[in-house]
Amino acid sequence: MNEQGKILVIGGGISGITTALEASEVGRDVILVEKSPTLGGRVSGFHQYFPKLCPPTCGLEINYRRLRANRHVQVYTNSEVLSVSGEAGNFKIKVRKNPTYVNEKCVACDHCTAVCPSDRSNDFNAGMDKTKAIFLPNKMAYPPRYVIDRPACEPGCSKCVAACKYGAIDLDMKTQEIELEVASVVVATGWKPYDASKLTNMGFSSVPNVINNIMMERLASVSGPTKGKILRPSDQKPVESVVFVQCAGSRDENHLPYCSSICCLGSLKHAKYVLEQNPEAKVHIFYIDIRTPGKYEDFVVKVQAEPNVNMIKGKVAKIIAGKEGGVLVEAEDILKLSKVHLEVDMVVLATGMEPSLKGQAQVAGIKLDEYGFVPMELQQQGIFSAGVAKWPADVNSSIQDSTGAALKAIQTTMGVN
Repeated sequence: MNEQGKILVIGGGISGITTALEASEVGRDVILVEKSPTLGGRVSGFHQYFPKLCPPTCGLEINYRRLRANRHVQVYTNSEVLSVSGEAGNFKIKVRKNPTYVNEKCVACDHCTAVCPSDRSNDFNAGMDKTKAIFLPNKMAYPPRYVIDRPACEPGCSKCVAACKYGAIDLDMKTQEIELEVASVVVATGWKPYDASKLTNMGFSSVPNVINNIMMERLASVSGPTKGKILRPSDQKPVESVVFVQCAGSRDENHLPYCSSICCLGSLKHAKYVLEQNPEAKVHIFYIDIRTPGKYEDFVVKVQAEPNVNMIKGKVAKIIAGKEGGVLVEAEDILKLSKVHLEVDMVVLATGMEPSLKGQAQVAGIKLDEYGFVPMELQQQGIFSAGVAKWPADVNSSIQDSTGAALKAIQTTMGVN
């Protein structure tokens, strides 16, 4: 197949999907490559997201419907771009397609999981529960196809093969290497939460009921480990008091020196989750500055007006285990020039956004800055970046930026400089 004249989009989260759709719906052919077995990225794991506070079943499902009807987009999931070489209008791309051991005959009937004897940690739920070794990545998975985690399988087991009535399981599936030719490239590889275990004073690895913001989203989601009930991980007790710690790793020269953009809004949204389930819950938010520009200011005012929300300007110094699963928090209150000591049911760390490409094997031909982002000014002509691959941003800003990236990529296919 001659792929020349096409647009390659690396990353199948909300930014990558938006770029692919915007370019393809004006007639451009697009190849969309996603590293995980399903599209959707971080947004697929949210309970709600800004600006409308809608669930992913709203926004993503619309985009999936657009993709299903779109003959101009070719999707490779469970695949990695290894290198980008050449020049604008004539890039050569190497892609590794990793085996899922389940083919397109899968109808997601779930008969395979009933016989699978092996469990694995569920990455989609941030390790807070388990799936079988053969699993559907999430309830909104696109493509809606099961995947096998081979290292998690019991040696010699093939019970799922016998259980599948459609011949969809191929335990001999091999890795493939694919070579493509495209005119332009958009990097939309997204983000990951900063590793909170590096914040040694925050108790993430040592105190059971200290979680991060991604885990909070999954606790609040009806597809999460607790079916949407916000419960303490250690004993499944309903949360009656909680501390939110802002800038957990962000704006810190020892960790992430930049502002991660979304953390303040995220914690305010999480406070809303808690109060919706338990209006009597006590919510404490420790912050350095509240950064919610533009139209989001009204949301801040609304949350601040809640009688059980206590917003404290100051940094958290230490978090340790309390009695009966509680968490002890020691912090400062800058405005009152005093120390604060609280014991609460749970602590949520607003961990910063770290680019997904940081710490991974570098894609040849894609240049990263010192933080792992993909700024466009470092790339050669014809290579662009979108969304959080470029710099921290919320979903709405990422969608707008991705539309702009699609336009730039289209111009390259037309020979416009």
